[in-house]
Amino acid sequence: MDSSQPIPLEFERYPESEMLRRAEAYAKALVTRRSVRNFSPDPVPIEVLRSCIVAAASAPSGAHKQPWHFVLVTDPEVKREIRLAAEVEERENYAGRMNEQWIEDLEPLGTNHDKPFLEDAPCLIVIFREAWGEDDKAKRRQHYYTQESVGIAAGFLLSALHLAGLATLTHTPSPMGFLGTLLKQPARRKAFLLIPVGYPTEDCHVPNLRRKELKLVLTERSGT
Repeated sequence: MDSSQPIPLEFERYPESEMLRRAEAYAKALVTRRSVRNFSPDPVPIEVLRSCIVAAASAPSGAHKQPWHFVLVTDPEVKREIRLAAEVEERENYAGRMNEQWIEDLEPLGTNHDKPFLEDAPCLIVIFREAWGEDDKAKRRQHYYTQESVGIAAGFLLSALHLAGLATLTHTPSPMGFLGTLLKQPARRKAFLLIPVGYPTEDCHVPNLRRKELKLVLTERSGT
């Protein structure tokens, strides 16, 4: 099939009442998502994870270049290598890379350089941003808006995992170059986000945080 030829859009228009029901149900589900740092070692269904990654890979992207790559890690040895490498960088961060304001802002979250969740979680999903692509002759091809595109895909993934009944954490050890090395990724792939995935422990607690009210995050400019 010629991909340059448009095809009919598959779209169903709902009554306003159904639109609102769906929107409110989605918001109600997503507002319960919390970042988890205490994971049970119980395994999660791989097919569920794969389906969530399919959802993430359906995100829109600049010029439809789909500049993302996902690495799903369940090997305990690889998870341990990732943890050890991440903690090396995090020790540097807490020892001086991060300024006082940054450290102060992190205090309510109770974080430090120790990252046991990178081993405790039954799987890790590492999202890589493809800075450029390659054609079937290994010729370099330009990618566009890669940060924005991969950010949208990451949001799709977190939403899909949450709706599937899994707990997640958005982890960004900085710098993250070690992930490409440990996971044997080509130079064009830059680590974007590391997501531990699994079930929370039965005694899991999370910080008592409050989200901003709608009026603080929304500006409406109506024509009336």
